[in-house]
Amino acid sequence: MLHLTPLFLISAIPALLLSLYASWVTRSTFNKYSKVVAKNGMTGAQSARLMLEKNGVYDCKIEPVSGFLSDHYDPRSKTLRLSEKVYSANSLSAIGVACHEAGHALQHANGYAFLSFRSALVPLVGFTSNLSYLVISLGFIFRPFLLVGCAIFAISALFAIVTLPVEWDASARAKKAMLTAGLLSPEETHHAGKVLNAAFLTYLAGAISTILTLLEYLYRAGFFNRK
Repeated sequence: MLHLTPLFLISAIPALLLSLYASWVTRSTFNKYSKVVAKNGMTGAQSARLMLEKNGVYDCKIEPVSGFLSDHYDPRSKTLRLSEKVYSANSLSAIGVACHEAGHALQHANGYAFLSFRSALVPLVGFTSNLSYLVISLGFIFRPFLLVGCAIFAISALFAIVTLPVEWDASARAKKAMLTAGLLSPEETHHAGKVLNAAFLTYLAGAISTILTLLEYLYRAGFFNRK
């Protein structure tokens, strides 16, 4: 019978609260600075293009994509996809997010190791994420499956951990480029940086939640009770 373990009671609620807080901070910060127009009047797409070209990257496509904060960089096709509120907007939020995604393109162009590692994990995580829950569910009935499920789920935890330096580095590149490329003033860069810091918090919350979930499964599997 499934029961609440001490680890679950200690970790689940704080992890949930942290995720909710991170999501709220990201949305509220983005919305706040989406109302502040950049002095240069450039859009997110224009800013990302200028940042890339200033760093010698000319083969990256930039195109709009639907969804709120669905911005991402696809290394397979060298395409930077920006959401509607980023692609054509000229706010500090739009420029900050666009330059962050351009930071991923620079990582790709420079052979940034963590990005390469994360990209290699993507198809594996896509396959194992649902499989791990299935095997773990079987593990609650047939005990030997539980530890196998933990091993599979550990791939998702590894992906979440590797994502942290990738996202932090992309934001660092964006903050530097916004100044050196003359996209924003120091004060504007500071405010745009708040949007990126808030977004990073969601990745941090996700990693913490995934790690705690893995520890909970390992606890149920008796991994910590071994002598």
